[in-house]
Amino acid sequence: MVSTRDRVRAAASGPSAAPPRRRGLLRARRRAGLLMVAPAVLHALIWIGIPLVAAIVLSFTSYDVLTPPRFIGLENFRDLFSDSVFRRAVLNTSVYTFFTVPVAMGISLLIALMLNTQLAGRAIFRTAIFIPQVTATIAVALVWLWIYDPRSGLANAVLSFLGLDGPAWLSSTDWAMPAVIVVGIWQGIGLKMLIYLAALQSLPTELYEAASVDGASKFRQFFSLTLPLLRPATFFVFVTSVIGAFQSFDQVYILTDGGPANSTTMMTYEIYKSAFREFRMGYACAQSLVLFALLLFLTLLNRRITGGDRATR
Repeated sequence: MVSTRDRVRAAASGPSAAPPRRRGLLRARRRAGLLMVAPAVLHALIWIGIPLVAAIVLSFTSYDVLTPPRFIGLENFRDLFSDSVFRRAVLNTSVYTFFTVPVAMGISLLIALMLNTQLAGRAIFRTAIFIPQVTATIAVALVWLWIYDPRSGLANAVLSFLGLDGPAWLSSTDWAMPAVIVVGIWQGIGLKMLIYLAALQSLPTELYEAASVDGASKFRQFFSLTLPLLRPATFFVFVTSVIGAFQSFDQVYILTDGGPANSTTMMTYEIYKSAFREFRMGYACAQSLVLFALLLFLTLLNRRITGGDRATR
């Protein structure tokens, strides 16, 4: 008879102590798993790993595409931190992210809560709200160009109907950034709403039934059950939204071209200008590394604050 101690030792010894047939099966499964993930790993190495290494190397060089790279050490980074336009781009990107992410998340959660009920025509509403997410950003920006047109646009027409004078939205240093922020919020609601809706539909109904039996109101259930249970979805939405906001480019390029007076220039737009208008590839790579470092810092900070390690389990 095999003692309990022998069984524990056999379990602790791992696959090496398993019968030959089982070891062969484990090896076959391991090989199959490696083969399945190999395309994704290869794709990541080619399209993410190699460009990342190249960007790090080129950030220490002076490179204009036409001539070979020339090593200049930390000069690009010294120029970067003394560049007032790039500092303005960092500030604009931070302001854009600060307003678009929480506002869009709040609106998306509210819409998801409404569409999670037995609302008539909810499928139509879901589709209509999600359409901007899958619409080309250039097409969206062109529509908003018409909306913001100071002479014949919808925004100023509504304000004129209310007896107010509308500003020149996209050519005013005071109104250009708020106008871009509104577009970012509107376009980002669809995907966030879909994620929240999927998370809401997966919540255990027995908890709400028990809370109702105990006399908890809908308001109390929302803050005591719904919000804590939505923590994994909230963490995912927040991280992806911050990354998306810091990478905003298309709408700025079409709506304002970074103006007026750099009031809407973003970090990605400055990287684009440095690389493809001024052909300062080394400088653009240094800017890209700063953007990467900021995103990494914000992700780790949010993970620490919101308990992301527990939320994603």
